[in-house]
Formats: sequence, C-alpha cells, structure tokens
Amino acid sequence: MQPHDTAPVPPPGCPAHGSGGRVPLYGPEFAADPRAYYDYLRHYGPAAPVELAPGVEATLVTDYAAALQLLHDSGTFRKDARRWRAFNEGKVGPDSPVAPLLAYRPNCMFADGADHLRLRQAVTDSMARVDTRRLSRSTEQISGYLVSQFGGRGSADLLGDYAKQLPLFVFNELFGCPAGIGDRVLFGISGMFDGVNADKATEVLFGAVGELVALKRSKPGDDVTSWLMRHEAGLTDEEMVHQLALLLGAGAEPLRNLIGNTLHRLLTHDRYAREGGLIDEALDDTLWENPPMSNYAPHYPATDLDFAGQHLQAGDLVLVSFAAANTGPALAESRQAGSNRAHLAWSAGPHACPSKEPARHITVTAIEHLFNQLPDIELAIPEDSLTWRPGPFNRALATLPARFTPVRPARPAGERTAQAATAASAEAGRRPERGGLWSSFLTWLTR
Repeated sequence: MQPHDTAPVPPPGCPAHGSGGRVPLYGPEFAADPRAYYDYLRHYGPAAPVELAPGVEATLVTDYAAALQLLHDSGTFRKDARRWRAFNEGKVGPDSPVAPLLAYRPNCMFADGADHLRLRQAVTDSMARVDTRRLSRSTEQISGYLVSQFGGRGSADLLGDYAKQLPLFVFNELFGCPAGIGDRVLFGISGMFDGVNADKATEVLFGAVGELVALKRSKPGDDVTSWLMRHEAGLTDEEMVHQLALLLGAGAEPLRNLIGNTLHRLLTHDRYAREGGLIDEALDDTLWENPPMSNYAPHYPATDLDFAGQHLQAGDLVLVSFAAANTGPALAESRQAGSNRAHLAWSAGPHACPSKEPARHITVTAIEHLFNQLPDIELAIPEDSLTWRPGPFNRALATLPARFTPVRPARPAGERTAQAATAASAEAGRRPERGGLWSSFLTWLTR
C-alpha cells in the first residue's frame, strides 16, 4: 500500500528503507522522538506497516476512530495469539525479544468468546472488591518504606528506587503474597521486563505464583488471589496461575511507567506547581500525551480483509497505537472541549484494562505521599539529558534522577496491613526472611 498524497519524509535517523519499507519501532531513534514517527506514520492513512523487532512485521493503527472500531469488533479481530500467522510459519521464533508480550498464554487477554467472558468476569469481579481505603493505606506504607531507603541520601532515581518497586509491593500485598513467594514474584516480574535472564525470571515467576495458588487453596485469605479462586467461574489451578501472572506482570509494568511518566511531567512543567500540584490533571495529561503502553493491544483478523487503508491477511499481527491515536488531529477538538477522559490509554472494548480505577488511585496516592515526604524534590539533571527506554510497546524513562533535602527514615504507619502481612507469612509456615525485597519490607513494617 502506498502512502497517501506525496511520499512522507522519514524522521531523522529513521532506518525505514532498511526494513523493507516498514517503519521500525525499536532503537534509540524511536525512543527519543516517537511523535516524529507517529506524524510520519499518519501519512500512510489510519494504519501503517511497522517492524516491532528485526523480522517482526505488524500493522499499526494510528487513527482514533479506526482504533475504536478494531477494539470493539471482536468478531472480525481476534485476541487468541495462536492465530499469529508469522509465528506459526516460523518467521518469528519464541526467542524473539517481543515474544514474551505477544506469544499465547491461557489467560483472559489472549482469549475470545465465551472463554474470554468467563475469565474476564472473574478478574473484573475480584478486582472490584479491592477497598480504596485499604489500597491507600497499603500504598502509603510502601511509599514510606521506599523513601526510608533513600531519603537520607538527599538524592534518588525515582524510577529504580520508587516507581519501579512500588506497584510490585502493592500488588504483593493485595494478592496476599507471603515473604518467600513475594520475593520471587518481585524477582520474576523485574527480570521479565528488564530483559535480564528473562527465561529464568519467567520460570521463577510462574513457580512462585503456582505456590501461591496452592497456599490459598488450603488457606484462603482476604486478598485478590482468594477472591479469584472462590469466584463462580470455577478457575482451575492452571487458569489461576495464568490470570495471576497476567495481573501481576501486565499490571506492574504499565503502572511503573504511569507513575514515572506522571512524576516526569510534574517535575518538568512548572504550571502544576504554580497551580497547587494538580496531580490528577498531570495524570490525565500523561495518559493523553505520554501513555505508559504506547503501542499494544495485539489482534489478528479472522479472515482476509481491507481495513484502515491496509490489506490484511487472516492471522496478521495488528496493534493499536494508543499514543498516536491520542495525539492525532481528530482528538484535538474533543480534548479542548473538555472530554479529558476520552483517551485510549486504558484501551477500549471488551479487553479494556480491568484495573483502571485501582491504577489511578495507586498513582495519585504514591505521588502525593512522595511529595508530602519530600516537599522540595526536583529534577537533578536537565530535562534534555533524560533518556527513554527503547522498545515498541512501552513509553518509559530509563532513569529519573532527583534531589531533595535529606530526611530521617520514616517509621511504619498503621497496624492493619502490618498484621495482614504477618498473617500472610504465618500462612506459609515461615517468618519473614532476610535478604529479599518483600521480606525486608515485611520486617520493616512489623518492627
């Protein structure tokens, strides 16, 4: 398919001609200026040919209306990755760097029809039971613990020291992870997304979640794992493991990026400070302009068809660019008119994010509590010195160095979550162990 009108000019550094005419969404050039790439891709029409990694071809939907059409049309576009033609034909192997986020797993994200409805309902109903007061208390305690680890230094990397760790800790508490299991969950998820020994990390994560399922079968508690297990959908142990791994992994990485990207916006745009630290507004602006998952929502056409100006074959990989759709000219007027939540950062349709409200609540609470503890925090380097992690899916900073007046380590606040943490460790028949991140937090919380 040829670009509309005149041929577009690739952004500086774009090696599109070396990719069979497909635009590569990986490497430092794309990470440094994705907006230039999205502007270029729009010249192809509502969708464009891209490359996610060397040899991994896809069609990227960049238009808001076309994205909505795809996300709501579960009859034409399917989620089951076993339909992925390039993978089935061996053109993309399981060792591809994008395979961990695209290859099939038996969870609700890769399910269609009745299977999806059953698994999705179990997840949605279980997440809906999360109490916001408990979520606030847990987030504030974990924030206090993380700040206590770096507050005395007067400087920190707000990504590595705070935004990366906080969601994992919050989810460990919500899912009722005892010390030993929680340590391995943190190791597994961090390794999968950081690309450090990803195979080993995946093995550790699924092993830990399997132990968590076995534990809750014998000793259920007041946590998401137990609620999911008791749901009328009647999930098997295998289904439980895969739903939990999805919720822990797919929830933690985007939330890490959302906290980091919102902190970045607050620290680099003076108007929020001038107007009283409008964290909710900064969060919405981030979801519009810098969403944590910029290109995802993999789908596969059930039949050959023409869609959004591209000819697609059954089983072709089609992704949605939430970032391009959000920032396209079609949405400029509706956003100016006050439709501040019309963005696609949470996706849309039957596979939209089931944890949108908890994610917003955790983000706002985490940032509020951080600023309350470190009121004079500021960026430690010029904004143009910051670098963004390469990759086709995420929009995430590599680091976010900050400085502030050193503070004394905080004491643990509150008892109810501490008691729950102690009880969770007792369920596993062990005391909090020394050495692991989650164990260290439980020890700090109960001292």
